[in-house]
Amino acid sequence: MDDSDEDQRLPHHLEPKQYVSLQQLDELGVLSWRLDADIYETDEELKKIRHDRNYSYMDFCEVCPEKLPNYEEKIKNFYEEHLHTDEEIRYCVAGSGYFDVRDLNDKWIRIWVKKGAMIVLPAGIYHRFTLDSDNYIKAMRLFVGDPVWTPHNRPNDHLPARKEYLKSFVEKEAGIQTVNAAA
Repeated sequence: MDDSDEDQRLPHHLEPKQYVSLQQLDELGVLSWRLDADIYETDEELKKIRHDRNYSYMDFCEVCPEKLPNYEEKIKNFYEEHLHTDEEIRYCVAGSGYFDVRDLNDKWIRIWVKKGAMIVLPAGIYHRFTLDSDNYIKAMRLFVGDPVWTPHNRPNDHLPARKEYLKSFVEKEAGIQTVNAAA
């Protein structure tokens, strides 16, 4: 993704365009599925994912000027770089938007989430969200247990979730060996 200050809802491709593979996202701990959003109520694949990953809570969020109270403030907050201490799971059942995550070199990767896309951002990954130029998304939000929506704006590298993320993904991919020393 480029470093332009233009409208955050634009694609912000690098020139020439550079695409990121699902494997590269997987190496960052970002998981994704392509599901049939027209049958989310009865989708056996979605039921299996929810069961296998213990997603017990579910609700919906519509992000658009007409449906989201305090829209301008919320969209600004969503776009502020932050992390969560739990996974962030979103299943786009209508519309589209962008999740931006940091790569191993701390550069932004823009992930376009469209109808049928389910994405899981691991706890501790710095990220942000914005709508695209269509200005609408309806997303299923999933959680393990009770929902926690607390964003921790960057920097928050002292949080256990961030330390675990770095250990599990960044240090592993960079080939950094950590040694536990006992006192």
